[in-house]
Amino acid sequence: MKSLRQILALAIMTALALPLSGSPQQNPPPPPPPQSTTPQQKPPTITSRSEEVQVPVTVKDQNGEMVTSLRKEDFRILEDGVEQRITNLKSDAVPISAVILLDDVLKKKPQDQLQESIRAIAGGFGASDEAAIFRFDQFPVQVTDFISNPDDLLTQLGRLQLSGGEVRKPDYSATAPPPQVGPPNGPGLPPSQGMQLWGGNGIKSINDAVYAAAQLLRTRAHDRRKIIFLVSDGVESRGNKYSFPDTVRMVQSAEVTVYSIGIGASLTDRINSILKKLAVASGGDVFYASSRADLERFYSRVADQARNQYTLSYSPDHRDRVVTFHSIDVRVKLGGLTVEARQGYYSAPSPQ
Repeated sequence: MKSLRQILALAIMTALALPLSGSPQQNPPPPPPPQSTTPQQKPPTITSRSEEVQVPVTVKDQNGEMVTSLRKEDFRILEDGVEQRITNLKSDAVPISAVILLDDVLKKKPQDQLQESIRAIAGGFGASDEAAIFRFDQFPVQVTDFISNPDDLLTQLGRLQLSGGEVRKPDYSATAPPPQVGPPNGPGLPPSQGMQLWGGNGIKSINDAVYAAAQLLRTRAHDRRKIIFLVSDGVESRGNKYSFPDTVRMVQSAEVTVYSIGIGASLTDRINSILKKLAVASGGDVFYASSRADLERFYSRVADQARNQYTLSYSPDHRDRVVTFHSIDVRVKLGGLTVEARQGYYSAPSPQ
């Protein structure tokens, strides 16, 4: 009997130790996560990257003479109408990279004056400067690569013979050969189409010539003053491949300043001359010569003015995802002074 009670007690204890049928098993709670020894990462933040913009500026008094004693506090810069903080001002002389762009279809008198004075162009360039020579009529033609030795530049200018007196008939079929721009056998502008107008003793395309010169200057170093040294009567044709806005865009995007010397231009032609428009849009200047002495004086003045401009710097607070034009308005706080600076620039897209 005792044995039976022991057997029953053992069976009851075994049944209580087993889980009830149909009841879910309870899993033990998970252990707490280990404490991380590294700090928790913050979500990424979007930052605006601003490129520094440098603006060459010329300031003149009422007599047309350069003013070179201004301080950073004397200037104001507005981009797209919004005032910017000027971070730096430099007035040190800057080396020049120039394209000397010569009109090859002038009338007889201005052509003779240019030919007689042409060697004097080299006098404005020093050992740290460089210049390439172009001539143009209907098409721009690069005569030399960039020359950094002033004596070599003088020699090349002395060898240059302007055609001037040659009269070429307009090519209405638009089958003329493309111009030579850059090294021989290199790519050039395609031939222009449409009616050509006579200018001087032939036809010319100033927009295309300036466009090609700016395209070449685009390859030069950013820390050099890039200028186009344009000598022409300003009589333009209607057969340019590139329009005036196209040309201005190339000039501004290449950070090039156009200095125009008008020769043989009448007073009426000077009012709305393309020579003046190109100079104003790029922050350059225009001079009009009536003699060989005028030309030689202006040659020296252009180089001196380009080399000794102020350079204002600022960092705009924007992030452009596409190439965008931004207008620039440079002012001085002192009265009686005029300011020459480019009217705007094209920003490069910021990396994503």
